[in-house]
Amino acid sequence: MTGPKLNEKNYIAGSKGGTKASALYVRSSASKARLVLNIIRGLPVKHADEVLQFTDKGIAITVRKVLASAVANAQNNDGQDPDELFVLACFADEGPTLRRFAARARGRGTRINKRTCHITVIVARLSDDRIAVLQAKDANRTAAGRRRGAVSSTAARRDRVERSRERAQGLASESTEVDAAEVLDEVDAAEDSAATDEVTTDTLEAAAGNEESAGDEPAAEESN
Repeated sequence: MTGPKLNEKNYIAGSKGGTKASALYVRSSASKARLVLNIIRGLPVKHADEVLQFTDKGIAITVRKVLASAVANAQNNDGQDPDELFVLACFADEGPTLRRFAARARGRGTRINKRTCHITVIVARLSDDRIAVLQAKDANRTAAGRRRGAVSSTAARRDRVERSRERAQGLASESTEVDAAEVLDEVDAAEDSAATDEVTTDTLEAAAGNEESAGDEPAAEESN
């Protein structure tokens, strides 16, 4: 079971501490505002502001302004450090409804209810343990970001140099292989042409010898 709905009346009755800011007569329904307020309840102020900045709801703009007002009240009126605040409570109460009418057929009219709401955000100081945890997380995140940036830039530069060298070596080796292949092709072509010339010479010599032998035989017959 969930507890009773937290609004301004039972908040004051519970006598909780904190600094609040309110926006009255906001032209939005309380149900739409509660969808956004439920997201930031209990979050540190910095985190809540980031969530509201990237929330895809129109009422988030108004809620962010109310949160900033509450933080300013805590800083100026109560002397609180904004980095040590969190959203203690936030709620939206229904405001007066503006009734309008739209024309319909046969001279009739349809009621249009223009809802309003009152948005309240209450911020308070975090506990010492939670502040220490958040500060440690921020410090670790900052140090990790610096290391990552330094290492990434140095490593990226080194990788670029290595890739450039490998590319140059690859081009050089490819050009050498192409030249060697061309030389081998020329040698093979020269050997083939030489072999062809030898075969042609042998064939011609054999043909000439056959002709001479054929020309000597009739002369021998005539002498007989």
